[in-house]
Amino acid sequence: MLRSYRIALVLLLLLPATLTSAQRKAPLSIHTLRLPAEIADRNNQFSGLFTYGNQLLLLSESRLQDRAEAKVYGIDLPSLDRQLADTTQALTYQKYAIQHLDKIRARLDSACQEYEGLEGITLVGDTAYFTIETTTPSTYCYLIKGAVHAASATIVLDTDYLVPLPKPALTDNSHIHNAGFEAATGYNKSLLLFFEYNYFRHDNYALRIPNATRLPDIPQQVPVQRLPFRITDLVYEGKNRFTAINYFYNGADDSVYRPTPTDPNARLVLDGNGKYQNYCRLISLHYKRDKISWKPLLELPREYMTYNWEGLAAYRGGYFLINDKYGPSGRSTLLYMGRR
Repeated sequence: MLRSYRIALVLLLLLPATLTSAQRKAPLSIHTLRLPAEIADRNNQFSGLFTYGNQLLLLSESRLQDRAEAKVYGIDLPSLDRQLADTTQALTYQKYAIQHLDKIRARLDSACQEYEGLEGITLVGDTAYFTIETTTPSTYCYLIKGAVHAASATIVLDTDYLVPLPKPALTDNSHIHNAGFEAATGYNKSLLLFFEYNYFRHDNYALRIPNATRLPDIPQQVPVQRLPFRITDLVYEGKNRFTAINYFYNGADDSVYRPTPTDPNARLVLDGNGKYQNYCRLISLHYKRDKISWKPLLELPREYMTYNWEGLAAYRGGYFLINDKYGPSGRSTLLYMGRR
C-alpha cells in the first residue's frame, strides 16, 4: 500500500510538467485553402511545393505526353495569410510557363529514356531545379534547371544541364514500379535528392550535388537509414535537419511498399481486419556524419490520409501540403497545418 501511495504521489507531482509539455507540443490545426478554379483543376497533378520570395510555388507534373502545359503556379503568400485569417478572401497568383521542356524531353527520347513528368522542385537563388521521373523500365531519372524570370512569368530551362540520376534497383536489377526522385531540396548551396523508395534490404541512399551551379560528374551517395513507405517531398529546416512527407498508398500497384504482417511498421498501415489502408505522416531527418537518420514527427488525421500528398513547404512554423489529383475531393487540395 505504501509503495502504491508513493507512486501515485510521484505521478501527481509530475502532472503539471506533463501538461506544460503537452501544451508546448499541441497538435497543429489544419486549414483547407480555397483555391481558384484554375489551380484546383485536377489535371494540374501537382507534385511539389516551394516558398520563393513572397510566393508559394506549385509544380505541375507537366505531363507533355498528355499534352499538358509545362508550368508552375505562384500563389502570393500575403493572400494566403489573408485567407487563413478570413476564409472569404480570394487568393492572388501568377502562372510561370516552363520553356524548353520539350527540347529536354527530346534528349531523353534520343537516349531511350521515357519522360513521365516533373516530380520535385527546389530553388537556389533565382535558379529553379526540377527532377524528371521516367517510366519504370528507364534506367535513369534526371535533374534539370532553369532561370526564373518574374517579370515575364517564365522559367527558362538550360537545355545543356541534364544530370542523369541512376535509379536504385532491387537485387535482381529490376526497378521499383513508378518510382523516381520525388523529393528535392536545397541544402547549404547544395542539392539533396531523395528516391521515392528507401526500404531496400541492401543500401539505401540519397543523392547530394555539392555545387548545383555547375554540371557535376557524378552525384554523391549519402546513406539513408532504412525507411518504410514512400518519400514524396522534402523541405530543409536548417541546422542539417529536414522534414519530409512519408506516405503509404494501399493500391495493388504499390504492393512493393507494403510491409509484411510481421514487420513492426505494419501496425501503421493495417486495419483491424488485416487489410492495408492509406497512411501519411511527416518525419524529421537529420544529416550528420555523412549519413541521414530519421524519426517520426506527426501523423495526419485519419480523414486526410486518403489524399495522395505530393508537395510540402514550411511556412511560419507550420507546413503547406498539396495532393496531386487523387483523394476524396477529386481535385487539387491545399492544406496549411500550423498553430494559428
